[in-house]
Amino acid sequence: MSSPLTTAAPAAPAKASGRAAPRLRTTRRHSAGKPKRSVLLTVLTSLVVLYTVVPLVWLAVNATKTQAGLADSSGMWFADDFALWDNLRSTFTYHDGVFTRWLLNTLLYVVLGAGGATLLAVLGGYALAKFDFPGKRGVFATVIGAVAVPGTALAVPTFLMFSEMGLTDTPWAVIIPSLVSPFGLYLMWVFATEAIPTELLEAARIDGAGEARTFFTVALPLLAPGIVTVLLFTTVATWNNYFLPLIMLKDPDWYPLTLGLSAWNSQAETVGGEVVFNLVITGSLITILPLIAAFLLLQKYWQSGLAAGSVKE
Repeated sequence: MSSPLTTAAPAAPAKASGRAAPRLRTTRRHSAGKPKRSVLLTVLTSLVVLYTVVPLVWLAVNATKTQAGLADSSGMWFADDFALWDNLRSTFTYHDGVFTRWLLNTLLYVVLGAGGATLLAVLGGYALAKFDFPGKRGVFATVIGAVAVPGTALAVPTFLMFSEMGLTDTPWAVIIPSLVSPFGLYLMWVFATEAIPTELLEAARIDGAGEARTFFTVALPLLAPGIVTVLLFTTVATWNNYFLPLIMLKDPDWYPLTLGLSAWNSQAETVGGEVVFNLVITGSLITILPLIAAFLLLQKYWQSGLAAGSVKE
């Protein structure tokens, strides 16, 4: 026996009750091709650009001036004489070419210090992300705590320890502390957790690959963006390191560029010291060029490394 179909009566219009129907608020939809403009964000971005670009422009302009031209001309415009090539030649020949020695020292500290810190961060981050072992929570807490501790707070204890070991005033006093990068280790830990599927590692082990072969053939290519990102951070930190070499080194032959240029700048404050501000500015311009080149060449790897793991499919 079939039951008759019942239909609900249509709702009475709102006007029947004597009250107008409330209007629903319509939301504006912005297409993906036309993002919403923000005046505040534009202003803040412009200020950041000015804060970043103006010192570089000042440095490039004043590197073309002589010592007299620095005092007689505006800081943001060129002088009458263009002395960039003379300043470059004088920078590399002043004091028997000690600037070249400082440049090579800096490259040594970056290759061994920053390179070693990146290597240790990659190995440690991969192990912490893909292996379980007793004390893993303690290691995590230690790494987070080490990230929060500024390097200057450890400078004096590090100096006392290296002094007892007889390593002060040697390049090892700068290289060995540079090998420790808690932030790089934490960054590689997070990156390896998201970038390397555990199923891929298990498949390689089932096929008979050992842990070393699995790491170098399967995990390492996937970690390339993260490795480049950590390498950039550690390179910049080691290249611009000033306080640690200041307390560790006394011999000018082992100075990095930061400490050497500071010594040239301090000559003007000593009695009978030669004023070479034009060489300090030119040397500073030479110092930042490798960092700019590194960021431009490795930018695509750096950006992909920062975005890894942000979206799950």
